[in-house]
Amino acid sequence: MIRKWAMYKHEKGASFFSILIVLLMAGTLLSIAFKLYQPYIDHLTIKSVVEDITTDLDELRKPPATIRSDINKRLYINQVSLPSPEALVITKEKGVMTFTLNYEVRLPMFFNIDAVTKFSEQYEAVVP
Repeated sequence: MIRKWAMYKHEKGASFFSILIVLLMAGTLLSIAFKLYQPYIDHLTIKSVVEDITTDLDELRKPPATIRSDINKRLYINQVSLPSPEALVITKEKGVMTFTLNYEVRLPMFFNIDAVTKFSEQYEAVVP
């Protein structure tokens, strides 16, 4: 028969290695979260600027090149930039102006592992 006090003597909770593994996993997840945070915040800013342009009637009366310049100025003020000029396409057809955001951001994570975040949205506004 095994004595109860002998069993309890060896059961003392989490070991050093189990706590170390949990801390390493938590650190890895936090590192990933901090790296992915910035592209999403930048996209929210870009999205907000484009949405503001689509609701501004004075802005919609301007030609697409001027609108693109105004968008770039607003993004510069917010310390954000588009990954490439092709990321935002502005077209004007039959009284409807279409803003198409389509880009991806590649982030180095660990060693040779990258994370790719893709953003694709389209906005339409009726030109007055």
